[in-house]
Amino acid sequence: MLRDRGVTVEVARCRPEGWPDEDYLLQRLRDPAVRVLAVSFVQFSNGYRADLQKLSAACRANGTYLVVDGIQGIGNSVLDVTETPIDILACGGQKWLLSPWGSGFVYVRKELVPLLEPAITSWMAFEGTDDFSRLTEYNPTFRADARRFEMITLPYQDFVGMTASLGLLLEIGVRDIAEVTRAAHAPVVRWAQENDVRISSPLDDRHRSAILCIAPAKPVEAYHGMKRARVVCSLREGSIRLSPHCYNTLEEMEKVIEVLDDLME
Repeated sequence: MLRDRGVTVEVARCRPEGWPDEDYLLQRLRDPAVRVLAVSFVQFSNGYRADLQKLSAACRANGTYLVVDGIQGIGNSVLDVTETPIDILACGGQKWLLSPWGSGFVYVRKELVPLLEPAITSWMAFEGTDDFSRLTEYNPTFRADARRFEMITLPYQDFVGMTASLGLLLEIGVRDIAEVTRAAHAPVVRWAQENDVRISSPLDDRHRSAILCIAPAKPVEAYHGMKRARVVCSLREGSIRLSPHCYNTLEEMEKVIEVLDDLME
């Protein structure tokens, strides 16, 4: 779609580990022709958490818009847009926000709202559409606020659930959730290191997230074995993805090790 409109789309290369090459991104952000950088806050396939502060600073310096997919990071990693400027961030609610399918949000930096006209939109994006007695006037004026970007009739029943979930997460605190979820990785990380099993997620504090991926010798067989043992996990890019949240315990993660030990015998 973008190419059809004359926009050049470049898919940036990754490092050998499958992680984004942020040095390459910073290099490209010195090119004034680069108008938008679109990145994931956290990679779904390996849990790599982008250094948004560094990328944001480079985008600001180059006059480039920073667009972020936040679905795998919002709710388990701290992100403050007042400290790390982001132009647009989209996030579904059904993952780390523990919210119903169909819920989510889009954040648009306030200063950008009047400057951006959506190419695709819905009927509620226009002025006057909240007055159901005058809908056939078909006012072509976009709303002055972020509602101009709404593409659906909102599923309010889903947002009731999302509001409750967000209240719970905010009561616990995202910073505490980040600490608990990383700590939950410890038994599996130790097991992988002791058994020479490749860890495909970063472990440094700057780039790790709540997602932990390990790559045993036979990942498909290991995945099905984990599922038979009722361990909730995913198979992604040759690795088993574990995603403990604030309600998971170290005992549950140690159960994962027991299952993996049995599978390796």
